[in-house]
Amino acid sequence: MTAPLTLTPGRRPDGTALLTVAGEIDMNNVDELATAIATTDGRLVIDLTAVEYLDSAGLSVLFQYTDRIELVVTPLLAPVLEITGLADLTTVHGL
Repeated sequence: MTAPLTLTPGRRPDGTALLTVAGEIDMNNVDELATAIATTDGRLVIDLTAVEYLDSAGLSVLFQYTDRIELVVTPLLAPVLEITGLADLTTVHGL
C-alpha cells in the first residue's frame, strides 16, 4: 500500500517559504510536487523528512529547481541525494 502524497505550504520564522512533504513521491503524483514548487516564488525550503519513497520522477523535479531550493532530509534519503549528485547542486540539511 502506498502512502498518499501530502504537501503543506508554510513559512519559516525568517519568512522563507516552506513546503512540507509527506508520503510517497512517484510518477503518479509528481505533477503535484512540481506545481507546488513552481507556484512558490523565491527561495523555498522543502522538508522531505516525512517522505517514505522518492523515485526518479521526483528527483527529476527537484533537479529542475536546484538554484532556489534547500532540502531537509532524513538519513534514509540522504544517500539517494548524494549518489544522484543533487546534494552537490543545492543545500541539503541532514546529511
